[in-house]
Amino acid sequence: MTHILAIDQGTTSSRAIVFDAGLRVIAVAQEEFPQHYPASGWVEHDPTDLWSTVAGTARAAIEKAGIDARDIAAIGITNQRETTLIWDRATGQPIHNAIVWQDRRTANICEALTAAGHAPMITARTGLLLDPYFSATKVKWLLDNVEGARARAMRGELAFGTVDSFLIWKLTGGRTHATDATNAARTMLYDIRKGTWDAEICGLLGIPMALLPEVRDCAADFGTTRADLFGREIPILGVAGDQQAATVGQACFQPGMMKSTYGTGCFALLNTGADMVPSKNRLLTTIAYQLDGKPTYALEGSIFIAGAVVQWLRDGLKIIREASETQPLAEAADPTQSVVLVPAFTGLGAPYWRPDCRGAIYGLTRNSGPAELARAALESVGYQTRDLLEAMRADWGTAAEGVLRVDGGMVASDWAMQFLADILGAPVDRPVVTETTALGAAYLAGLQAGLCPSPAEFQKSWALERRFTPAMDPALRDEKYARWGRAVAATMSV
Repeated sequence: MTHILAIDQGTTSSRAIVFDAGLRVIAVAQEEFPQHYPASGWVEHDPTDLWSTVAGTARAAIEKAGIDARDIAAIGITNQRETTLIWDRATGQPIHNAIVWQDRRTANICEALTAAGHAPMITARTGLLLDPYFSATKVKWLLDNVEGARARAMRGELAFGTVDSFLIWKLTGGRTHATDATNAARTMLYDIRKGTWDAEICGLLGIPMALLPEVRDCAADFGTTRADLFGREIPILGVAGDQQAATVGQACFQPGMMKSTYGTGCFALLNTGADMVPSKNRLLTTIAYQLDGKPTYALEGSIFIAGAVVQWLRDGLKIIREASETQPLAEAADPTQSVVLVPAFTGLGAPYWRPDCRGAIYGLTRNSGPAELARAALESVGYQTRDLLEAMRADWGTAAEGVLRVDGGMVASDWAMQFLADILGAPVDRPVVTETTALGAAYLAGLQAGLCPSPAEFQKSWALERRFTPAMDPALRDEKYARWGRAVAATMSV
């Protein structure tokens, strides 16, 4: 048993990757699934899609690798965070579609809790800002709006989980109801200092604590799969939310190291070690990973729209057919135009936290076209990243490293990464292995299985593919970033 199966369940697709014992990619399978938008600002997934694409891609990856289940030592799971499911313990059937992390339907619940003065307590205990982004108010909405749900939850008939918990339940045939510390830390129900579910916050939201999963380390025993799924039982030994898994995969194990992942959204994490650093700049304090019962903390900035802005160019405006077309378009854009796109399609994330904002485009001329919009879309990701890093440096001080490690689908664009380095005024490192989210999940499972080395040894294996160094004139950098700041301010004032 010298292979590891990593399950990477994301916002728009599920992937499964088979790694060998040296954490080299052997086979990949991926399947997209639809998003559902039942109302403005609402985003849902059909849980059947989540499960079927995970099971299907896992089987496909094993087949592509030319191995069978007897060759797999462990499974690692990484997942879209905050997305919320409640299901029947007896049947495993969800009571409603999954409410996705991007969903804003609970903004009024958050406003009421803030008006009642609960926000400081919630932030102090969970490290999170009181926002619809997190799972807690989604759970309350489900209990309030699905007929009979609260009574059934009080009787212990229902189970809540983020996507990792739901997958663990399905994979183990209902034998394990558990999550890991990184996913628990994103629910807004978990005291990250004490390492326990918070009874007072649960009480405020009317959430029975019997609904909640057991919290374990990132490298731990999460049960074994049903034998009928893959031909034999396989232990699940590693779990982490996608951004934390990417932090592990990027080997950001030392305080001060930073990584940023560009998927549907963009998420930057700064390792702060054993120190739980409260943010004064509207970042999140969270758990980067937890091993041997000891949490390592991080500051995190979350951007809701990164890769999704390219999807909008493709699916909404239909000005491109493939994401790769954005680079030649951006290169061809008129340099005399200053089009700025603020992609607040589902609100603005850190450091603004304005769920009510919506997207806007500034600086359009009669000659603005697809090339200028493509450039503005890619630039918006760089600007938002700088917003995050400015806040991180303000919270953490000069201890933050100057280098940013990047991963995710968007980092394949040399143009976007060069602009990122230019607007940050700092080096951007793209690793040889950009599948860092799945790599982190595989490493955690391999660590628990005894196949992978200690974090210190694993860190030595990180390899640089290309470093992007700043080449933009500092005066132009300041001018462009100031223009972005004015555009954001105007968007928030509408």
